[in-house]
This record gives sequence, structure tokens and C-alpha cells, in this order.
Amino acid sequence: MATNDMVEIRWHGRGGQGAKMACMLLADVAGLQGKFVQGFPEYGPERMGAPITAFNRISEKRCTIHSFIYNPDYVVVVDETLLDSVDVTGGLKENGAIIINTPGSPQEMRPRLRGWTGKVCTIDARRISEEILGSNRPNTPMLAAVVKVSGVLEPDRFLADIEESFKHKFASKPQLIKGNMETLKKSMEEVQAG
Repeated sequence: MATNDMVEIRWHGRGGQGAKMACMLLADVAGLQGKFVQGFPEYGPERMGAPITAFNRISEKRCTIHSFIYNPDYVVVVDETLLDSVDVTGGLKENGAIIINTPGSPQEMRPRLRGWTGKVCTIDARRISEEILGSNRPNTPMLAAVVKVSGVLEPDRFLADIEESFKHKFASKPQLIKGNMETLKKSMEEVQAG
């Protein structure tokens, strides 16, 4: 059972969209900031386009829970089409929030959420990533959106720490650092809440 000092996040995406990678990056940066973290995917068929689920637990205290997350504080939906086939709001806490990758507004998404009455946030991750990175890579904008909406990490420190992480990850491709950082910053500015 989660405690008050623990934030639980459930990610829904499709294979190849980077939901697992975003989940793991969030865990890495939270760990760099001295938090206790878990980041793990639900393993199943790992084929391109198949629905996948990933999970984060972030806490100020050591976590002894080792299970999937059934009652998340936040749900991240990397692919809007999953709203029609997966109960993404299942178990989502009433005071939590759902963050959806869509060009639509929070008000436009609400009727598709099976009666969910809590906070709905949207971001057009596809447009942002295509404008800045030149291709549809929704995981980076969705990572920024979850940091902004959840407040689990302080945004400025998150940006500084993830830039350090990118310097190691993209050591042989430093040109990717600038684009990813720009994508993160723009995404934090553009996420809408309703």
C-alpha cells in the first residue's frame, strides 16, 4: 500500500513510443535527487504497436512494495487511441490526474474517460516532438508533462539533472541534447490542465 510520501505513476503507451524509456528516465533523475525510486515495465509481448504499461514509484523513504501499481496518483497516456481500448483511469485516485498525448483540450477528452471526474491534462506531444526533433517521439514531451503536473520533482532541478543524464546517454550524439532539452522546456510550458 502506498504512503502519503510516495507518488505512484502508471504509463500507458504502445511498443516503440518510448513510454518505458520515459519511465526509466524519470526514475533515474528522481534517484539522482536522492529519492527512493522504482521504474519498471509490465512485460508481455514486446512487439511494435502493442499496448504496454510501465510504472514509477517515487518516495522520500525506502519502498518495500514490489507489485504493479493498481491505484496510481497519476496516469500518463502516450497514445490517445488507447482511451478506446484500455481502461486507463482504472484505479486512478480521485485526487490524481490523467495526462494525455492529444491535440485536443482536457474538456474534449473528458467524455472518453469512462466517467472520470478528476483532473485531466493534455499535451500535443506529437506536434512538439515533430517541430523540434523532426519526428514523432512523444516520450520526451510526456516526461516533461508528468513532472510539471505531478510536482514530484522541482522542474528547474529536473531539467538540470536530466541534461546531465543526456550528456552521458548521448555522449556520441551531442546534437540530440539540445533538441531534447528544448522539447522538455516547451512541453512544460504547453501542458494544459482542465
